[in-house]
Amino acid sequence: KLHHPDFFTNHNEADKEFALQQSADINKAFKIFSNKYKTIEYFLTLENVITPNEKYNLPPNFLMEMMEINEAIDDKSNLNYNNIKQYEIALELELDTIIKTNNNNNFTEAALLQLKEYYYKKKYLKRILDRIND
Repeated sequence: KLHHPDFFTNHNEADKEFALQQSADINKAFKIFSNKYKTIEYFLTLENVITPNEKYNLPPNFLMEMMEINEAIDDKSNLNYNNIKQYEIALELELDTIIKTNNNNNFTEAALLQLKEYYYKKKYLKRILDRIND
């Protein structure tokens, strides 16, 4: 509220522009921090663990399981939503474990790499869920 542009209508242009920028930054931060996945992406970017357009190699066993889900989506007859839900739950448990073991916010290199793997698995699974919902 402090930086809302409406409160700066009678100020000079520099103050209006500053308030507008502050408001935009606050709105962007709110969008990031109200979404756990985007928060993790932001954190990993800040820590230079992930980069835009990075090609990350997921574990082969995960990719095989996702390939089976994709084939089931294509068939539409063998699609089991419970399997997908189980992967989502397993990923969230992975995340909880990573965060709990690093609850003092001093993430080790190994923990950052685990978080990176979680991020890319979740990204992959999200694409599958988006595909189902289309």
